[in-house]
This record gives sequence, C-alpha cells and structure tokens, in this order.
Amino acid sequence: MDLNQYNADAALARQRLSRRALLRVGLTLAAVPLAAACGQQQPAAPAKPAETKPAADAKPAAPAATSAPAGQAAPAATTAPAAQAAGGARGGGDVVRILMWQGPTILNPHLATGTKDYIASRMSLEPLITIDGDGKISPVLAAEVPSKENGGIGADGKTITYKLKPNVKWADGQPFTSEDVAFTHQFVANRETTATSYATYDPIEKVETPDPTTARLIFKDPAPGWYGAFAGSFGMVLPRHAMQDFVGANARNAPFNLKAFGTGPYMVEDFRPGDLVTYTVNPNYREPNKPFFKRLEIKGGGDAVSAARAVFETGEFDYSWNLQVEAQVLEQIMRGGKGDLVNPPGSGVEQIYMNLADPNQEIDGERSSPKSQHPFLTDVKVREAMALAIDRDTIAKQLYGPTGDATPNILTTPTNLRSSNTTYEFNIDKANRILDEAGYRKGGDGIRTTPSGVRMKVVYSTSTNTLRQKEQALVKDGWQKIGIETELKSVDASIFFSGSPSNPDTLDRFETDVQMFTSTFDNPVPKQYMVRFYSKDPARDIGQKSNNWSGRNFTKFMNDEYNRLYDQALIEVDPEKNRELWKQMNDIVVNNYISIPLVDRRFSDGKSKALNGPAPSPFDCVFAWNVADWTKA
Repeated sequence: MDLNQYNADAALARQRLSRRALLRVGLTLAAVPLAAACGQQQPAAPAKPAETKPAADAKPAAPAATSAPAGQAAPAATTAPAAQAAGGARGGGDVVRILMWQGPTILNPHLATGTKDYIASRMSLEPLITIDGDGKISPVLAAEVPSKENGGIGADGKTITYKLKPNVKWADGQPFTSEDVAFTHQFVANRETTATSYATYDPIEKVETPDPTTARLIFKDPAPGWYGAFAGSFGMVLPRHAMQDFVGANARNAPFNLKAFGTGPYMVEDFRPGDLVTYTVNPNYREPNKPFFKRLEIKGGGDAVSAARAVFETGEFDYSWNLQVEAQVLEQIMRGGKGDLVNPPGSGVEQIYMNLADPNQEIDGERSSPKSQHPFLTDVKVREAMALAIDRDTIAKQLYGPTGDATPNILTTPTNLRSSNTTYEFNIDKANRILDEAGYRKGGDGIRTTPSGVRMKVVYSTSTNTLRQKEQALVKDGWQKIGIETELKSVDASIFFSGSPSNPDTLDRFETDVQMFTSTFDNPVPKQYMVRFYSKDPARDIGQKSNNWSGRNFTKFMNDEYNRLYDQALIEVDPEKNRELWKQMNDIVVNNYISIPLVDRRFSDGKSKALNGPAPSPFDCVFAWNVADWTKA
C-alpha cells in the first residue's frame, strides 16, 4: 500500500465529511494534543505478504510492504542474509558480539531517551509494524498492514484496525493478545508514567480489543500519520502481565526495565547498565528456525575509535555501532581488513542546542528551570552570531569525510521533508558586527558582557568522543573570536545519554548553556523528532523536575506558531500540505537558532566480513530490527 495514495484518498474522504464535521475539525486545530512516533523496521519478518517483494540483494528478508511518504532511498544492505544454520536449527551459531561505546542503560523503550537503549530493547521487544528506509511498511506482530482494502483504515481517518498474528507468545510462554496493545497505550498515556514516548500515543483516544487478535485504535482526530504509533522504537509492545502493576508513578521501579522479555528473537539473561547486556534465544519465538545465534551480547563502554578497531583490526567483535571517528583515522583503521563499513544514509543530524533557561540559577532545587531565563541566549541576535561563527564545512569535510555533509536543516530524512528555504554561513566579521550593534561590548580580555554587565561565558557539553571533542574545539575557536568565552565539557556517553532523572549531566536535564549530539530520525512523519520544540502543555512538554525531565523540549523553547503548525500537521491529510508544515517547523527552529544543525550524518557501523544480514534503517532501531535474520559464514 502506498501511503502517499492513502493520504490523497484520505483527503478525498475528508471532503465527503459533512460541513459540521469539517467545522468541528477546524475549530479543534488549536487544541489538538501533541503526538509523536518512532517508527522503524522490523526484527524478523515471519509471514511474507504477497503484495511486493524487496529486491533480494537490497536488504535482508522482510515482509512485503506498504509505502509511507518517505521519498528516500532504502539503506543498502551490506550483505544479503546467508542461508540459515545447517539443518535449519535454531541457535546453530555460537555467540554474536556487538560493541556499543554508548552502553545501554535501560531496556524499557518507553522510558528511554537514547538510541542505544532502543537498540537493546528491540532485541527482545517488537512493534506491530516496521518502516524501512524507502518508507515501506511491513507487519511484525500485525498479521497485515492496515489498508482500506482489508478494512484496516476507517473512512473517517480516525479508526485503524490491526489484525494480530495468532498464536504468538511472550518469552515466558504467556499469550500475546490485543490486551497487550491496549495496555501499552494505557501505560504511555498515563501522565504519571512520564513516558518519553507519550507524544506517539497522545493522539489515540483509546484502543479497543474486540477479540484477542484484533486491536482497534481510535484517534481523537483524523490521523494522516497513523502508522507512527506501534511502529519501531516507540512502537514496541509491552507485556501487560509483567507491567500492569507499574503504570504511573511506579513505572521506573519495574524489574522489567532491567530484565526485559518480549515476543522477539532474544530475551535478556543479564544486564549491567552501561556495561553489558547478554541475551539468550527466546524459546517461544514464533519462527522455529530463527535466530541463528544461540547467544547475543551487547558490550558497552570505550569509545568510537576502539569500537572501530575491535571489528576492523582485531576482529574481537562482530559488529560495532556508531563509529563517529575522524575520517582520516577511520580510513586508517579500516585497512585492518577484517570488517566492512556499513554506511547507508539517514543516521541523523549532529546539532548544537541552545538552552533558553539559566543553568546557573537554581529555582526550587532545579537548575535550567523553565521559570528562569538565560542571561543572553534568550536574545536571537546572540544565537545568530554564534551560528555564524561555526565553520560547518570544515567540521564536515575534515572530521566526518564520507560519513556526513554540512547541513542548514535539522530535518533531512526523509528527503522530501528537507527545506530549501534555509542556508548557513561562516562569517566571523558579520557575527561580531551583530553583537556590537546589539550592545554586547568586549572587555580588555576580548570577552563580551551583556548590557546589564553579565560576562558572556557558555559551558558547552557533549558526549566523550574524540571526534566530538575536535568538533567542540573548532566551535570554541569561532565563539572565542566573537567574544564569547567557551568552556568545554565532555560527559561519558553512558551518563550523557542516560534516562536517569537523578543525574545532572544527562542531555535531558541540560544543565549547561549549550549541548551537542546527533538527533536520530524515528518515522517518515517526524512527530517524535520534532516534538522536542513543542510546548503547548509546558508541564508535560518541557523537560523539568516535576515530570522527571521526560518532556522532550529540553531547550525550553516556546513558540505559538510552532505549536500551531505541529498541531495542524497531526491532522492534515493532504500529503503536500503535510510536508510543508514540517518544513515550516524546521525553518522556525533553524531561523530562531534554537538548534544549530552541523552535519547530516550517514550510518557509520562496522561489521565482520563473515557476518551477514545487518542493514541499518533510519526508522527502526538502526541495526536491531532484523537481528533474527543475521547469520555468520
């Protein structure tokens, strides 16, 4: 099914609604609840629908699919999956070892904040559907992709009915049913759960369960991006029987968060947060001849350079993720000859975020409180000057090389959402003029002060990574030249990307002036990706102590026009109009310099030459989506 066609058909369906219904939709635009999704690809596709079949050499075996409005080339699989283990026996292979220098810290994806945690969760848990780099939708726990033809998409655009695969079991032997789907919605939608995935599920009014293999999603308004919910990272279904006593304020105390099990190919055997996750085969996995490996290990820690060496030079690991390594260094390491670079597009945008709250002021025991204002970053002229002082071309060419390109946009994937209205410029003289004219004067040491006498110093944080520290150095050089003192701070990745609300050094608490990391994409409709700038319900949307910093808007940016566009995008069924809304949101963020996009990154993973199957996807937990199909020669 082509979702572009679906959206066009939905537009026609909307035209057939009564004038009263249309008026009702129009009047509610300003009050539509926020939504978001992290759709993605699937970890092992059981039954194959017969509609269309991906090219055999394009990616590992997956069910035939439905197109979402992505408009992007599919990530190329580095190697087609090899034949199953000799004799077709499950667990015929030994151990597959994965190295992630950003070690997982939690295994409940609905409480997680980092890609590392979604990857680790996805080894066990599964969504209903998955979306690949072409924007094609395939069933995972769903028996088929909802469509008008099979009755899955209601004429009103608000009702989506999933038929679930029968006889699926959780790893502990309990049956998987529609009640688990309904429970997942209830878990996330409960405000006291403070789920990081709340924006994905907020547009859903309720989930009905007419029978064990039918889940009916009732949206509050027409939902052009219905396929965001229950897809990919934020779409993973939780077992009701294991989590029903941990809804709300008690959610983070669930043993499941550290010892997850699901319907996927593996189940957690042991977990040491930030260090090591070990998995064994799920004995109840529905595909009897999968997975190939009897054990799977994810080792955390170290850095990107050592992770690259562990595959390309020593061969100690089978797969290494996120090799954010300086281009020249990576090229030299790859000469070790034991691995291949897995390098499709769509990895995310490396960007610098500006804190509009004051990290140096404490209010009610909270720094960067939304009740505070930054002494100078609240001035758009200061943010503009700081953007002008960053040499993005040098960062991209010298540090990223073939793994990234300089970009003026925060939203680059799928490519049909990329704005053509933005530009970037490196101009130190212009930046200095802007600050001079705005009344920020340089002192004898070259550092400026605000008109009220505050010295202009920023603390600039990111994760510990040799490439990122070189990025920081280049950025600092430019900011110092325009009179902004810059202190660099690097935080161990296991802490910086941690979902722990008690740690002041996490990106969510944002207790520095500026911070930098790569924001990864989640779905062809980027609701979850763009919700980080949404603020209609500040108590929920803005990260703060009262919500365990689960609000995705950690910059404290508040803009009524952005909120209006976001709300409208959630219900706009015309594909072209919907795309334009997301582009306009990108432009607001970029032109207000709330985020300064630096590099549009490609995936940069390493795999053993003997390992077959990995094919990173921009829309489903990178490489984890098809781990059940991995084999080794």
